[in-house]
Amino acid sequence: RTWAARGEGELSSVGVDTWGVDFALLGREGTLLGNPIAYRDPYTEGVMDSVITALGRSFIFEQTGLQFMPINTLYQLVALARRKAPQLEVADQLLMMPDLFHYFLTGERVVEFTDATTTQCYNPRTGDWAWELIERVGLPRHIFSPVVPPGTRVGTLLRHISEETGVGAVEVIAPASHDTGSAVAAVPAQGEDWAYISLGTWALMGIEVHTPILSNEALAANFTNEGGVDGTYRFLKNITGLWLVQECRRIWAREDGHATGWDDLIRMAAEAQPLRSFVNPDDLAFLSPPDMPEAIRSYCRRTGQPIPEARGEVLRCALEGLALKCRYTADMLAHLRGKPLQVLHIVGGGIQNRLLCQFIANATGLPVIAGPIEATAMGNILIQAMGQGHIGSLQELRDVVRRSVAPEEYTPQDVAIWEEAYSRFQRLLMT
Repeated sequence: RTWAARGEGELSSVGVDTWGVDFALLGREGTLLGNPIAYRDPYTEGVMDSVITALGRSFIFEQTGLQFMPINTLYQLVALARRKAPQLEVADQLLMMPDLFHYFLTGERVVEFTDATTTQCYNPRTGDWAWELIERVGLPRHIFSPVVPPGTRVGTLLRHISEETGVGAVEVIAPASHDTGSAVAAVPAQGEDWAYISLGTWALMGIEVHTPILSNEALAANFTNEGGVDGTYRFLKNITGLWLVQECRRIWAREDGHATGWDDLIRMAAEAQPLRSFVNPDDLAFLSPPDMPEAIRSYCRRTGQPIPEARGEVLRCALEGLALKCRYTADMLAHLRGKPLQVLHIVGGGIQNRLLCQFIANATGLPVIAGPIEATAMGNILIQAMGQGHIGSLQELRDVVRRSVAPEEYTPQDVAIWEEAYSRFQRLLMT
C-alpha cells in the first residue's frame, strides 16, 4: 500500500517521464502488439545512412530540425517497414514510452510534445508531425496521433489501479515526458547567457530558445531541436555521457565477480596521469561494444595515442574525453547563438561525479553550477503543478527550484593545460 493510502500524505497527481526515441505499437482495440525494442538493438544498422542517401540530410533536417542519430524513432520505424514487421502492418497507433505508461494508468491514449519531438518525425515549423517526410519514407500516416503539450491532464487512474493502491481517483498529468525536458525545466538558471548539461548515461548539452534554430550551420553541426516547456525548444547536442564509464564498471564486475564502488573508481581516475590520452565519446565504436575497456584501448591504439592499461587510466581517458567534447559543443553553441556563454548548469545524477564536473569546468573555461541531482523528478512534479494551475510560468517554476536546492559551484582550474589538450582533441576529431 502506498504512503498516500496509509494517510501519510495526499497524492494530487502522477505523471511519467522516460528516455526518448523508443515507442510501442497498439492494435485497434488498444492491445500492445509486442514489447518495444530498445534503441541500442542493432536492427537499425545502416538504415539512417540509406534514408539520408534517398532523401538528403537537408530535406530531413528542414522537416524535423533533429540531430541525426541511428537510434532515432524514424529509423526504427523504417527498419520495421522494410522487414514488413507484422506489428507495424496492423498497428493502429504509436505511443512513445511515457505515453504507453499513461495509457496503462488511465486507458487514455495521447502523445506528449517533448517526447514526440525526439522521433525525427515531428516538424517544429508547423507544430505537427512531419507528414511529407512520413509519406516519403512509406510509414503509415494513421499511427501518428495528435500531440499534446506538457502539463496536459490525461485522465484519472483506472478503477482497478485506484483500488489496488488505495489512492482514489488521482489525476494523471503529462509532464515534459521526455526526461531531459523535465530536467531542463528544473535548471535553476536566470537570464539568457547560460547553457545546460543533463548528465547521466547521455550528456545532453544545449541552450533554451523560443524559436527552433534550423540554419544550415545547425545542420552541419548536427544539433537538434527538441521540445521544451512553456513554448520553448531545447537546442542541444546528444553527447555520449557516462555510458562508457558505466559499461567499463559492468565489464570489470563480470571479471571480478563483484562491482567496484563508484567512489573507488573515481579515486582511481583521479590518481591516473592527466590528459595523457582521450577518446571522442561519440565515436560509433562506443555505441554498444561487447567490451568497453578494450574498445577504449583500441580507439587510442587506432588514433596513435598512449594506450591506457590500468583501470584508472581507462576511466580518466573516458572522463577527460567527455569533458573535452563538452568544450567542443560549448564553442559551437556560442557560435550558433551569436554570443558567448557565461555559465554552465549541470543537472542530473552525473553531478555526483565531482571529478567530471571539475573536468568540465576546466575544459570549457566556464563556471559550473551543479544541481539539482534529481532535476528530472523535480521538473516532472513542478510541471504537474503547472498543469493544475499552482505555478504560472517556467520562470516561476525555476524560482521554486532555486529556493529548494543548494547547488555546488566549480571554478575552472589549469586552464592553459586544458587549452593545449583541447587543441589535441580537435585534431583527434578530424581523424
